[in-house]
Amino acid sequence: MKLNCKKLIVALYENEMTQRELSKKSGVSIATISGIKSGRKCSDTTGEKIAKALNMPIDKLVE
Repeated sequence: MKLNCKKLIVALYENEMTQRELSKKSGVSIATISGIKSGRKCSDTTGEKIAKALNMPIDKLVE
């Protein structure tokens, strides 16, 4: 799954959340979140965890 890195950054900003806070809330490592922000793909499960932690549907984050 490929998350849109710009949408992820905006979602973090709107939720007033840092990568570290997202990591704790989602259970996804900071390294993985950083990689996704840099344009790497992630598993469907990881994408769902991130979307849930940001309180948004996954389709709002997918490219």
